[in-house]
Amino acid sequence: MKFSAVVKGLALASAIVLGGQSAEAQNLFAPAARINDTVVTEFEVQQRQRFLQLLNAPGSDRDTALQGLIDDRLRAVAVAQAGISLTDEGLNEGLSEFASRANLTLPEFTKALEQSGVSRETLRDFVANSLGWRELVRARYSRQASVSEDEINRALGNTRSTGSGLRVLLSEIIIPAPPQRAAQVMALAERIAQSQSEGEFSRYAAQYSATASRGRGGRMPWTPLEQLPPTLHPLLLALAPGEVTAPLPIPNAVALFQLRGIEESGKPAKTYSEIEYAAYYMAGGRSEATLAQAARLRDEVDTCDDLYAVAKGQPEEVLDRGAKAPADIPQDIAFELAKLDSGEVSTALTRADGNTLVFLMLCNRTAAANAEATRDDVINALRQRKLQGFANLYMDQLRADARIVMQ
Repeated sequence: MKFSAVVKGLALASAIVLGGQSAEAQNLFAPAARINDTVVTEFEVQQRQRFLQLLNAPGSDRDTALQGLIDDRLRAVAVAQAGISLTDEGLNEGLSEFASRANLTLPEFTKALEQSGVSRETLRDFVANSLGWRELVRARYSRQASVSEDEINRALGNTRSTGSGLRVLLSEIIIPAPPQRAAQVMALAERIAQSQSEGEFSRYAAQYSATASRGRGGRMPWTPLEQLPPTLHPLLLALAPGEVTAPLPIPNAVALFQLRGIEESGKPAKTYSEIEYAAYYMAGGRSEATLAQAARLRDEVDTCDDLYAVAKGQPEEVLDRGAKAPADIPQDIAFELAKLDSGEVSTALTRADGNTLVFLMLCNRTAAANAEATRDDVINALRQRKLQGFANLYMDQLRADARIVMQ
């Protein structure tokens, strides 16, 4: 988030507020979504959108704001069930720290928000939910997020043996799971997770997987471990060759991975500070016509810049391009980017309940320089990366177990 843009964004945010009045004449307190026994109202969705727009943050469209609020409801219930509560002092410290990122005091920051139509409660709920969730994740996973000496040395590019990182040999299956088939697909994935051999897993991949590797029985080439999503690292390192991960829920799909081999790569382990990618959204999902169109497009574009010409004249939201830290990339997108070199494309993913195909292209990976990192810095980074991975998996499970009804 570019918090320094808060003051400069006031005029824009105010215009957004005023310009949207006619559209808000509807009942703002009608449910936008029902999550188990709770609801998210249209008012909350609009408040979250304005809040994110004022911060110049990504994901300020309505759907992303609504999904964020749904996740917040699930987090809040989990925090309450764990018996975790924030003190007034702790919450005020969190609010003040949040405001300080914009070089403002809390009263100044709150006033800036209110002048743009964002209530104090919206800020309070946003920060309180983040703080409570962080405490829950730490309490639940701190023991599993311990960091070994070997992990520290690998991250520093200075292992005591050969100085090399790890690479893994995997087979993958990603099964499309639109909402109406989610339970059926999860049952199938549970059966696949019991595979007893590479051959059995590969037969499942050839039959059910939506990835390009299905023609090879889901077999992927040797891949540096650090190139894979951080959430996968602890899961893969816990496997013996031949074993399969538990089903991993991702948007509109379920993923499984079988470990076929693991070894030192002979090269120093790399970490990446940013991964830049572009996602071009194509109507029609995985229909034959849309997949054929995507195949033609794949032959026409060589770089992410080429997609701007493709998207010209279409709504702005059909093309999403940006650079994110690896831990901030959605898990399903991170899975696919791990297989790509710059300029390569994946069409394995969908959005909008399977009705939109994601034409995903890797633009660039930026390696992080570790020369200046202290050992404590590395320990903290590794621990936070593990905690984020566990948090993402826990959130996926909460969503899978919840009854979510869009209004």
